[in-house]
Amino acid sequence: MKRMIIFCMLFFCSTMVLTASSPRTLKYKQIQKKIRDLESMVKDKDAELLHTPESLVEGCLSTAVTCFKKGIQKLQPASSQENEAFAKAIRIVSKFTYKDPREHCEFTCESYEKKTPKEFLKGFENLMKM
Repeated sequence: MKRMIIFCMLFFCSTMVLTASSPRTLKYKQIQKKIRDLESMVKDKDAELLHTPESLVEGCLSTAVTCFKKGIQKLQPASSQENEAFAKAIRIVSKFTYKDPREHCEFTCESYEKKTPKEFLKGFENLMKM
């Protein structure tokens, strides 16, 4: 009987370990959710257009992430009532990092087309899905 209980506990624990998501995956999902949240809170009319990396060339992923991180800091809330939630979402999204020292990209942030804040966030969300 003891062996059966030990076996069941071992089986249950190993199943839980296999189904748990990695911390990195959970962080990416949290950042994607905050990007979607920002889309509803961001000021889109009369807002500054932002350089939006699209159609990423291999070797330019790190540059694209840097561009998005710079652009995130320029976003503004649509209303002053959403300011606290907006600031928290910006803080979480800004923590996203990607560095690859082997990458060399000939593009700069300024070489990408400028788009509205909502299109900018859509582009960032697409990058996160890659």
